[in-house]
Amino acid sequence: MPRIAIGLCTLELHLPGVESLKEKRSILKSLLKRLHNTFNVATSEVDYHDVWESSVIAIVTVSTSNQHIDRSITEIIKWIEQHYPDAQIVNQEIEIV
Repeated sequence: MPRIAIGLCTLELHLPGVESLKEKRSILKSLLKRLHNTFNVATSEVDYHDVWESSVIAIVTVSTSNQHIDRSITEIIKWIEQHYPDAQIVNQEIEIV
């Protein structure tokens, strides 16, 4: 059986200028859907559900290579910074199991 690696990236986001939960959820829904469609990863908001200007999202990917997961997560973070500059990453944690 091949070795399976699971990568988990947790990002704390600051969303300056967001003035309602509806606006926040609109931004996150777009971001999470685009991440799934672009990178074929599982995504979810996992904390700060009721805080307007903050969120914690989790991104999970599976591979047979730790290096592939590391490259993929690095690419995802750069993509978020490029395509969602108003979603400022204030903290990140990466785990590979």
